[in-house]
Amino acid sequence: MAFIKQNIMQDAADADLVREYKASGSLELLAALYQRYMNLVYGVCLQYFDEEGSKDAVMQIFEELIDKLKRHEVQNFKSWLHVLSRNHCLMKLRSMKNKESLQVTIEENSPVMENGELAHHDHEVTLEDSLQSMEKCLETLPEEQKRSVNLFYLEEKSYREVAVITGYEMNKVKSYIQNGKRNLKICMEQQQHA
Repeated sequence: MAFIKQNIMQDAADADLVREYKASGSLELLAALYQRYMNLVYGVCLQYFDEEGSKDAVMQIFEELIDKLKRHEVQNFKSWLHVLSRNHCLMKLRSMKNKESLQVTIEENSPVMENGELAHHDHEVTLEDSLQSMEKCLETLPEEQKRSVNLFYLEEKSYREVAVITGYEMNKVKSYIQNGKRNLKICMEQQQHA
């Protein structure tokens, strides 16, 4: 019986499987559909990551697909999946870049002793102090900037997602994020020197 069901899923059109999945929520249907394009997804991921990173991304994209396919109206599954895969990889890269730049910024501001260890004096800035300072400064931002910065950097949403969530226009979102980031930096520098 499972063999017959498997053949039916193999012969079904993408649109039929998408419709069935939305109606039933069956992960078996979604897995059969995803299986058709796993090589495509893996190929997209290889453009951004090494083999191991790409394999991880393929699994993460499937997990993302479980929820996103239910919420979006999909006309051409293959094209939509390609865009979803590319966006996933770009967001992951941006997240990694943000974490690296935060680490570099903190390391640049942290004093290093001759033996290469970080100096831990009461008046020196530590990672914990920097994070606490950032949280305090985030609270001082105007509401639009605070909300936009929080969604973009901390929740790793795209400009478009921030615009949808907040209802702000796209160019306003970009402005709020840019100004919020600048104001955050100024506030943190003032706290450091206080």
